[in-house]
Amino acid sequence: MEQDVPSSDGRKTVFVVGLGMVGIAFIEKLLNLDTTGRYRIVTCGEEVHFAYNRVALTDYFQHRNVEKLYLNEPEWYAQQDPSRFVCHTGEAVVSIDVKAHTVTTDKDRMIHYDYCVLATGSEATLPDYVDRNVRGVFVYRNISDLNNMLEYSNCDSVRGTPATVIGGGLLGLEAAKALYDLETAGDVTIIHRQTFPLSRQLDAAGGEIVLRRIEAIGVRVIGNVSPRALVTRMEDGSQVLEGLELSDGSTVPCSIAVFSIGIKPREELAKAAGIRCEGEVGRGTGIIVDDFLKTSAEDVFAIGECASWKGKTYGLIAPGIEMADILSFNLTQTQTEVGGFSERRMNDPDLSTKLKLVGVDVASFGDYFADQRRPKTEASKASIEGGKLSPATSEPLSHNQRDPNKPKVWETTAAKKPRDASSPKKRHGHASANEGPVETLTYRDPFGGVYKKYIFSADGKYILGGMMVGDTSDYVKLLALVKKKKALEIPPSQFIVGSGGQDDSGVDLEDDTQICSCHNITKGAVAACVRAGADSIAIIKAKTKAGTGCGGCLPLVTNIFKAEMKKAGHELSNNLCPHFAMSRAELFNVIKIKKLKTLTEIMEAIGVKKDSVGCEVCKPVIGSILASLWNEHIMNPAHHANQDTNDRFMANIQRNGTFSVIPRIAAGEITPDKLIVLGQVAHKYGLYTKITGGQRIDLFGAQKADLPSIWKELVDAGFESGHAYGKALRTVKSCVGTSWCRYGIGDSVAMAIKLEERYKGIRSPHKLKGGVSGCVRECAEAQSKDFGLIATDKGWNIFICGNGGTSPRHATLFATDVPPSHAIRIVDRFLMYYIRTADKLMRTARWVEQMDGGIERLKKVLLNDELGICADLEREMDELVGTFRDEWKVVVDDPERQKQFRQFVNTDERAQHVEQIVERGQLRPANWPKTNFPAVLFCSDSDIETPKDQWRWRKVAKVHDLTPTDAGTT
Repeated sequence: MEQDVPSSDGRKTVFVVGLGMVGIAFIEKLLNLDTTGRYRIVTCGEEVHFAYNRVALTDYFQHRNVEKLYLNEPEWYAQQDPSRFVCHTGEAVVSIDVKAHTVTTDKDRMIHYDYCVLATGSEATLPDYVDRNVRGVFVYRNISDLNNMLEYSNCDSVRGTPATVIGGGLLGLEAAKALYDLETAGDVTIIHRQTFPLSRQLDAAGGEIVLRRIEAIGVRVIGNVSPRALVTRMEDGSQVLEGLELSDGSTVPCSIAVFSIGIKPREELAKAAGIRCEGEVGRGTGIIVDDFLKTSAEDVFAIGECASWKGKTYGLIAPGIEMADILSFNLTQTQTEVGGFSERRMNDPDLSTKLKLVGVDVASFGDYFADQRRPKTEASKASIEGGKLSPATSEPLSHNQRDPNKPKVWETTAAKKPRDASSPKKRHGHASANEGPVETLTYRDPFGGVYKKYIFSADGKYILGGMMVGDTSDYVKLLALVKKKKALEIPPSQFIVGSGGQDDSGVDLEDDTQICSCHNITKGAVAACVRAGADSIAIIKAKTKAGTGCGGCLPLVTNIFKAEMKKAGHELSNNLCPHFAMSRAELFNVIKIKKLKTLTEIMEAIGVKKDSVGCEVCKPVIGSILASLWNEHIMNPAHHANQDTNDRFMANIQRNGTFSVIPRIAAGEITPDKLIVLGQVAHKYGLYTKITGGQRIDLFGAQKADLPSIWKELVDAGFESGHAYGKALRTVKSCVGTSWCRYGIGDSVAMAIKLEERYKGIRSPHKLKGGVSGCVRECAEAQSKDFGLIATDKGWNIFICGNGGTSPRHATLFATDVPPSHAIRIVDRFLMYYIRTADKLMRTARWVEQMDGGIERLKKVLLNDELGICADLEREMDELVGTFRDEWKVVVDDPERQKQFRQFVNTDERAQHVEQIVERGQLRPANWPKTNFPAVLFCSDSDIETPKDQWRWRKVAKVHDLTPTDAGTT
C-alpha cells in the first residue's frame, strides 16, 4: 500500500474528501486565509474531472465540453505549491480510520490527516419502485449522468421518443429544459406531485405563471399526481423503460425518465467510520455536525449537502459555501500571532434563490412564505381592480380554473401570524415584525408573465421577504433590505410600481450588499478587487468567485465593475483587440468614412502596428465589416485570410473534417423538381440529409474537394448559397399563411420570400434569423427571431431582438399594424442600425439589452427619426442589397478558385478523415471513443501502456505543410 508522506516542515495535513463545488470552495478559502503556511491540503475527487459548476449542468448539453464548466482552469491546479496543496482526481476514498487519523483510497493509497473535512455531497433520491438497472432510468446529478443520458437518447430505438421528468423543483425544471433542447429527445413531460412547479420557492399564483411559460414552449406538465410503477419490456435480457404508471391509474409513455424528486446526503463513508449520522441505516439524512461543523469524531468536520445541522440538510450551493467560509475561518483565524477571533458559528442560512429556469427568471428571498404561516380564519383579503375595491378569494385557482384573460391585479393581504411555537421562524426581519400581522402586496401580469409578491410588517416599515417571476431586477436590493432589517424609506407600494427611471447600475447599493448569493460576495468585494488592479470581468470572477455559481448575478457584477472602473479613474477599454484602439462600431465608421477596402489598408491607416497582419479576433471582424460595406467576394485574395474556417470554405465544417452544405430555400418553399435534385446530389456524393429547424435541407458529409462540384449541380438547378456558414441572414421562416391555411390573414410565404431574397448574403455582427406568421397563431415562431412579422387585419406587427440558444429572449413588439410597403423599410432601418452599432459577435437580443434606453431608444431612432438618419439607413441598405452575388456561383465559374478546395496542395489524392458508420440508412461519423483518462496534469507513467523507455519522437509534418498558402502568420 502506498502511503502519503506527512509534511516534513511541521505543516498539519487537512484532508478534504470530495472535489465538488463546496469542497473546492473550502480549499480555495483555506489557501487564501492560511497566510502563515500552517496547513498542507490533500484532496481526492472520485470523478476524473476537476471541480466543475454543477449548477450549470444544463449548459453541458449545448457544448458537451466539461472544461467549460471548470471552476478553475487546469493550470490553476498545476500552479499550486505541492507542499501546500495536492489533488488526486479519479480516486475515491473508501474508508476512514478516525482513531489512526488516516484515510484509504481505491488506489490503495493511505493518507494521514490532522483534520479531515467531509464534503461528499449528496445523491439523487429514488422511489422504492425504481430499479436503476432498467434502461432509460436516469438521475440528473453529474457529468456521468448526462453522458449516459446523451448516449442512450441517441440509440435508434430511443431517438425521437417521449421523455419524462419526475419532479417540478429547481433541478427538475433544469432537466426538463435540457431534454427539451436535446434534438434526440421527443416530447417532454414533467410530472409533479403538487399543482404547480417550484412549490418550495413560489406560491400557487407564482407557480401558475411559471406553469404557463413552461407549457407555452411545448413542455407538458401533469400536476397533483405521482408515478407508482415503471412500465417495462424485456429486450436482449434486460428491462427497458416504456412508460410510467401514475397514482391515478393512467400511464405516461416514455423511453427516458429522469428522476428529480429530492436528494439524500452521502453519509455511507461516515457511517462506516462510526461517525454519528441522522436517521436509520440506508435512509441517510446527513452527517450530524454542531455549530462549528464538527462531527462526533475528533478532528473530523462535514460541510455542504452531506452535513446535517440541527436536523436539517441543505441542497442549495449558498449554505455549503457559507459552511466552507466558517470552517476555513475557524481553522486559520482563531489562533494567530497577533491574537485570534472567536470561532464563528453556523446560523440559519439564507435560502434565497435567483435563477433562470426554462427561460423564466425566478427568485425568492427572505421569509417568502411568512404570509402562509397563519390560520386562514385570521386572514382578510381584498384586491383593487380598475380603481375599485372588491372582494377577492384567497384560495389559489386550480389547474382547470385558471383564466388566461385575467387582467393585472393588485392585491393586499393582512394576517396575524400564529403564536404556535412549532411554526417556522422567520430567517430575516425586524424584531417588531415577529409579532402581530403581516401585509402582502401582490402584482400579477399574466400577459407579460410577471408575478411579484412582497411581504411587509403590519406597519409597512420593514420588508420581510417575497417572490418574483419574470422580473427579478430588484432582487439584490430587496434582499439587502431584508438582511439588514433596515426600515424602509419609501412606501411599500413603490416596490411594486417603481419610481420610474430604474437604475440597475448598482451605484445606489451599499458596499456590504450581497450581490452573489452563491459565494456570498458583496459589492464592496468587487470594488476592492477593482482598486487592487482588476481590469476585466474574467479577473473579477477569478479573484472573488462572483458569477461562477448560477451566473444570475453576472449582469449586476458587470455593471458594478464598470461603475467602479469609472470611479477609480480607470479607462474601461472597449478596444477590439491589441491591434485596434477602438470598438467594433468605431472601426466600422472609420472604415466607411475613409473608404478602406482591405485589411492592409486598414492596418496602415488606423492600426496600432502598421505592419501587423492582425489576429484571430480582429481579422474576422474586419472581414465582416468589409462585407457589410462593400460586399466583395470573401474568397478574393485580399479577404480570404480574414475569414473563419466556415466562411473560408463557404460551408460548415463538421466533427469529422467534412462539411455540410445548405442551399437557400427561401421561406421553406421548394418545388418537387428541386427536391429531386437535392436527393440526387445527396445520393451521388454519399451525403447525410436532414431537415433543419429553419425549413431547409442540410447535406452533411461533403468532402472539401467535392464542394465546388456539389455547388455546380445545385446552382444549375437554381439554388444559391444559404449562408449557413456566415454571420449573415440564415432564414426567414414562414407558415403557409393565406396560401393554404384557413386561419391565414396575411400572405406570410410571399412576405418571407421577399425579406429573405432582400437580405440574403448580408454580413452582420452575428447571425440573423427572421420569421413571418400569417396570423396570431404564430406557427412560424416569429417572436423568437431577430426580426419577426405577424399579420393583422390592418397590416403587420413587427417584433425585433428575439433569439433562442443558451440565453433565449422573447422578441419585443416594435411597431403595430404596419402596411406591407412600410414594414420592409422598418426592417431595413433596424438591420442597418444593428450592423453599424453592435459589438463583435453580439446578437440583436444582447445589443438592445446593453443599449442605453433599450427598446424605447430604438423606437425614437428608427420610428420617430430622432437622429435624422432613417433615410440614410434605407439608402445604405438599398446599396448593400444591390451588391449581391451568389458566392457559390462565383467559385463554380472560376477554375482557379476551385483549386483551393483540394485536400492536399500537391496532389489530388484524398484521405478519409474519420471512420463512418451506417445509421438508419445513412452514413455518419462513428462516435468518439468513450475511454476517459485521468486528468493530464496528474497522469502517471502507469496510466500509459507503453513503457517510458520506449517512447519516441515521431515526425508527422514539416512547417511549410502546416502553413496556409493564402494567409500570413502572426
